[in-house]
Amino acid sequence: MEDFLSPPLCNENHSDYFDKSSPEDGEIDVFGDLAALPVEVCERRPTCLRCRRPQKVCLCPFLPVHPLEVSTCLYIVQHPAEESRVLRTVPLLAACLPPGKCNVIVGRRFNEERHPDLAAVCRDPRTLIMYPGPGAQNLEELLPPDTEARSVGYNVILIDGTWSQAKDLFLRNDLLHLPKQVQLSRTISSQYVIRTQPTNICLSTLECAALTLSTLEQKEYIQEVLLRPLNALCSFQLQHGAQVHHSKEHLLRNGLYDKPMPKNKRKIKRMEKLITDQNV
Repeated sequence: MEDFLSPPLCNENHSDYFDKSSPEDGEIDVFGDLAALPVEVCERRPTCLRCRRPQKVCLCPFLPVHPLEVSTCLYIVQHPAEESRVLRTVPLLAACLPPGKCNVIVGRRFNEERHPDLAAVCRDPRTLIMYPGPGAQNLEELLPPDTEARSVGYNVILIDGTWSQAKDLFLRNDLLHLPKQVQLSRTISSQYVIRTQPTNICLSTLECAALTLSTLEQKEYIQEVLLRPLNALCSFQLQHGAQVHHSKEHLLRNGLYDKPMPKNKRKIKRMEKLITDQNV
């Protein structure tokens, strides 16, 4: 994270707070000397154009030499708060795929007038939206048994944000209800251990994309290739002081949750579900 020096304590706008008379002979004009000091502005650290990480911690050695050839096109609907996160995974995902195969649309509200391209994608019968729920179909069940029919390129919409932000984006945008809703039936424990997840099986956007692409493309190695830079990122952070973030589910089940319990009944029921529901 870049640090910037604070502005001088005294400038022309603050002159009324000090005695305007000239200092007597022999006295030191302390504030005048401070105001005369040059302000140093720290420059941003050079950033790698491919992985979007600072060059000193570039993850390009863990990216594929050539972008993965896939027929699936990803559309990442991203909450604006994710843009400022340092340890986000979408830039790593985009760096592994060809241009045009990972499209990021940032915002909170989407409609036909302001987002005609996204609206067209949502109305395409080949488009799927990855969002778990009772109305979602397992992605694996969607694939036709005919191998040749599987070559049809899908569009897949992924929602990028915290779980509460993703829920808000999905519920408040009618466009996102147009595509077929799907979910992953395969469950893996998240390897994104430097951010807290609600449950052990909640995945980061990159992990979700890795499973989705390997399933639709019928190529298991895609998952391994996409997870390689994520594992490297987590390993680097842990080696430099970061702590492993257990899921909220893990903390509650093991009596390690040290934050005040919520007073809202709905939130209390939600936390109880994390402990009792094996299929959450």
